[in-house]
Amino acid sequence: MIDRYTLPKMGAIWSEQNKFQSWLDVEIAVCEVWSSMGKIPEKSLQNIKDKAAFTVKRIDEIEKEVEHDLIAFTTAVAESVGQDSRFIHMGLTSYDVEDTALCLRLKASSDIIIEDIKAAITALKKLAKAHKNSIMMGRTHGMHAEPITFAFKLCVWIAELERDLERFTRAKEDISVGKISGAVGSYANVDPSVEEKVCAKLGLKASPASTQVLQRDRFAAYLMCLALVAASLEKFGTEIRNLSRTEVLEVEEPFKKGQKGSSAMPHKKNPIISERITGLARVVRANALVSLENVALWHERDLTNSAAERVIIPDSNILVDYMLNRFIYLIEGLVVHPDNMKANIEKSGGIVFAQRLLHTMVEKGLTREAAYKIAQQCAMDAGEKKISMMDSAISNSELLKHLSKEEIKNVFDIGYFTRNLEQVYKRFEL
Repeated sequence: MIDRYTLPKMGAIWSEQNKFQSWLDVEIAVCEVWSSMGKIPEKSLQNIKDKAAFTVKRIDEIEKEVEHDLIAFTTAVAESVGQDSRFIHMGLTSYDVEDTALCLRLKASSDIIIEDIKAAITALKKLAKAHKNSIMMGRTHGMHAEPITFAFKLCVWIAELERDLERFTRAKEDISVGKISGAVGSYANVDPSVEEKVCAKLGLKASPASTQVLQRDRFAAYLMCLALVAASLEKFGTEIRNLSRTEVLEVEEPFKKGQKGSSAMPHKKNPIISERITGLARVVRANALVSLENVALWHERDLTNSAAERVIIPDSNILVDYMLNRFIYLIEGLVVHPDNMKANIEKSGGIVFAQRLLHTMVEKGLTREAAYKIAQQCAMDAGEKKISMMDSAISNSELLKHLSKEEIKNVFDIGYFTRNLEQVYKRFEL
């Protein structure tokens, strides 16, 4: 992933240096277990632990000759260890090391993502608490529907992120596995107890059965969860972009001192963070599709997953970490305009009370069909005559046969729409 979207902690996990270090961690853990079983002399183990080292530069040099990154790695380490290097990689195949080490890095990445999601939820709750009474127009199909509060909109987002958190926590458990089972996973050259002990040392669970590789459904599930987080952020970003439009202007992204919105138009304050999140979500979603393609490998393995995973796994973790951090910054600095929300409600002249008017007539004994026809006619007349819905209703002769003018006026109480939302807020401890 390019530096522009890479944050330091996540970037360090997916650096080449850390990749090879995680390989070395696995190799040394295997040596420790072999030594505990009497297969490697204690003195040799200590020598390996003291001297085992590598440089990325040297591994790259060797790989240019051998065309195999794991062999290049073990060769580079052997140069630092000497004769005792014969015990390194004993009984293993490349992906015993590579997949187990990959899961170590994914576990570390998931810890960061989980903390990011929790921080995003915290930011949303703080903003929601501040806007429990900020009434705004709820929209369906982009049109005025019925009023809600901005806090309620945010509660929907909080609930979605909580589901993302739950899914991702399960994905972390699913990916916190290792395999030390040899060339086709049959334990021909390494006892299953070695796998159990090595995985325990590394804080992983042993896969109950594997081929030469860990099965790719685990990685697909992990990337699908990342894609769902990205899709949630895309959804929130799309909403913020719509609410930021000049004609709506109910919210604005933070705009810091010295920031410029356009090279040509000095007045512009564009929703660039939301747009960036929306664009990057497409990349994460596409990567998840590739991970699904990687599930079906030939027999006990082939190499079709390998090259793709070198791109999609680091990039997806790095991007979602970046997107969550940008979203947190956006929410913490979001400018909310309750006055514009109120003004936008008033633009439709009260036609949003049509459903309540319908219900009031039904309570008076009208059939739903008859009440619907009258309420719809009042709304249509309001639009055509450019008068308020209340004025239209009061002047509707058919409606006046069933409701008094005072009863009609009582319908138009905006508090009706939000009277039960406090119960929703309690669910989120707002």
